Amino acid sequence: MRRLLAGMAPDLTPGEYVFVVSPEPAVPPGLHPVATVTEDEGLTLVLPRSEADRAGLGYAYVAARITLRVHSDLAAVGLTARVSAQLATGGISCNVIAGYHHDHLFVPADRAADALALLRALTSQ
Repeated sequence: MRRLLAGMAPDLTPGEYVFVVSPEPAVPPGLHPVATVTEDEGLTLVLPRSEADRAGLGYAYVAARITLRVHSDLAAVGLTARVSAQLATGGISCNVIAGYHHDHLFVPADRAADALALLRALTSQ
């Protein structure tokens, strides 16, 4: 866990991201989601806000995307818990999506700088 925390190198991706429900059962043409989640209620897309706006898709949560640059094993225990607990100390919500190589954190866009500061503090613990 210490190695993961010390090496996580949180990196803010430019832009704002939103979670929307696709109007179709598949990703509509012209949209380029960074993630999709199939749920009973429909297909959730995580999109750049600009794409959702162009497509006229509604959303309620505008997020910043922070990537933890450490290569974390999908079977690693505790990283998500430590990260979300650290952000919770600052009252920052976090939606985590794990990719094969990295974890991607979606935090309120207006709290991105605060989230980065808290995550960077965690790397020295």
